[in-house]
Amino acid sequence: MSKKIVIPHSKPSLDENEVISVSNVIRSGRIVQGKVVEKLERKMAKYIGARGAVATSTGTSALHLALLAIGIKKGDYIAIPNFVCSALLNVVKYVGALPILADADRKTYNIDIYDLKKRINKSTKAIIVPHQFGLPADIDEVMSLGIPVIEDCAQAIGAIYKGKKVGSFGRLSCFSFYATKVMATGEGGMVVSDSENLLKKIRDLREYDNRKNYLIRYNYKMTDIQAAMGISQLKKLNSLLLKRVNIAKRYFSELQGFCNLPSISYKDRRHIFFRFLIQVRGSVSKALEFLSERGVTCMRPVYKPLHKYLHIHGFPNSDAIWNRTISIPIYPSLTDKEICIILNVLKQYLKRKI
Repeated sequence: MSKKIVIPHSKPSLDENEVISVSNVIRSGRIVQGKVVEKLERKMAKYIGARGAVATSTGTSALHLALLAIGIKKGDYIAIPNFVCSALLNVVKYVGALPILADADRKTYNIDIYDLKKRINKSTKAIIVPHQFGLPADIDEVMSLGIPVIEDCAQAIGAIYKGKKVGSFGRLSCFSFYATKVMATGEGGMVVSDSENLLKKIRDLREYDNRKNYLIRYNYKMTDIQAAMGISQLKKLNSLLLKRVNIAKRYFSELQGFCNLPSISYKDRRHIFFRFLIQVRGSVSKALEFLSERGVTCMRPVYKPLHKYLHIHGFPNSDAIWNRTISIPIYPSLTDKEICIILNVLKQYLKRKI
């Protein structure tokens, strides 16, 4: 009996280059934060077009340090999108701040600028703006509000907005290198900025040992093992992004007429397709079950919108997206055979009468 093929929703794009890079670090005997981390920081800053960068243990720790660096304290209000993973809510809570949730845009899934404008107030001290699923948000419109902006580029490294890479707009920008992300180092993150003062604060807060004074500091360091993987991933990032876009084009071509699809091209921004989202009729849970039974692992774009955790209402766009949208596998290591299976199984489901 042949073994059933199971296509995962996400998979890192690793090869012998990562094996060699990590092996070299292990052989060196220096596996903690060191010169390899510093090299990755310089390369990331150069890639984004920023003055400097600080590597961290995770994308969440990067966001946490970013909020601390700009002086967010207990009782401050921080605006964040509602249709995101809970990491953003967590970092707001870490610093004792209060979240202002803004609804999602139904077409782009990014923060709805009109809803954001209605919800912010004079006490809003910062706005965290993710570029959801690889599509740049309307970052210039958010920045025009005059409130400090932290870009969350966890899902969008390499995406371009009006000729500039995302991560080059906000006072600080944060990246994630978790195993499912575009660049994968297992765990890991990065803060990028043009402000040497803010980067200095983040470096100070990132580690706690051998200090003349006492402050609450953290153990948020990246290891040279992770950084070696990161350098290898960054070298091939452009080719990885091209593969994602080509798969997205194929999905778009073959699924037209079967379901609502995202736009492939935009006038003023470049989507990198960290995720490929489609809208389905009927129950999302039943759709996910149908696809899983046939070997195609799909997921909800976010496990739950934040308002569902907080048991509050008033986010109709987030509810509509969550009740209709699934994320299908899209990553550079997908084979042609796997893509054909994904498309065939999806068409089987989408042809059904609900």
